Amino acid sequence: MTIAIRQLQKHFVGEVSGLDLRKPLTEAEAREVEAAMDKYAVLVFHDQDITDEQQMAFALNFGQREDARGGNITKADEYRLTSGLNDVSNLGKDGKPLPRDSRANLFNLGNCLWHSDSSFRPIPAKFSLLSARVVNPKGGNTEFADMRAAYDALDDETKAEIEDLVCEHSLMYSRGSLGFTEYTDEEKAMFKPVLQRLVRTHPVHRRKSLYLSSHAGKIVGMSMPEGRLLLRDLNEHATQPEFVYVHKWKLHDLVMWDNRQTMHRVRRYDQSQPRDMRRATVAGTEPTVQQQAAE
Repeated sequence: MTIAIRQLQKHFVGEVSGLDLRKPLTEAEAREVEAAMDKYAVLVFHDQDITDEQQMAFALNFGQREDARGGNITKADEYRLTSGLNDVSNLGKDGKPLPRDSRANLFNLGNCLWHSDSSFRPIPAKFSLLSARVVNPKGGNTEFADMRAAYDALDDETKAEIEDLVCEHSLMYSRGSLGFTEYTDEEKAMFKPVLQRLVRTHPVHRRKSLYLSSHAGKIVGMSMPEGRLLLRDLNEHATQPEFVYVHKWKLHDLVMWDNRQTMHRVRRYDQSQPRDMRRATVAGTEPTVQQQAAE
């Protein structure tokens, strides 16, 4: 069976059929999937009952695995998964839902904010691949926003204003907006702000896109209030229904997205019920701007 793709949203998102992700991809199939990612920015694969190892093998067709260290407050000896996948569930090491007031759970609520994975790293992530192993019965949809279409819809004056702007990104900004402000000295060092361009150009098709995220808390050269107001305006613009796709998870769905071209967020769900979602993250290859100490 050959690969077929059906577009699900006006601007982006392709639903893929004809691939069994339990099996290794041929070189031609991998090229076809990557070309589809360049075009659609988000791909949906249904009925993929895969293991952690198969998920990681699929992801490695598109680059190296991103080192997950420094992206959470969970200590290594508390990890539930040992396969190299990112654990974006609501489960503890014992396999049960985390207590609502646990520090890890409160930190993870930041995933409900619009963001781009790993924009808080000097070299941000390329692709994310999320597999649904246990679907929560209530809520938990994931929404995606097309940052290319959002950029295209800006007026010329705004495009000129933001063309060369650089932002500071940190997990402390996104979590701080929810009132999570207590960090150890080690965590403060780990989450030190990094610099990212506000406008990115895709390396293949050269379309420009907004590079927004709840991790962005400051614009270099602007006062904090002025910069945050501009970021808020841009986020409101970019997440209008016109640019958004809502994914309602089914068991064994795998959704793959390009962090260079999209933002996403998970919606609130019943925290007392298990939700097991596992993400493979493909590392980026270069910074968006020359890094220097962001003070």
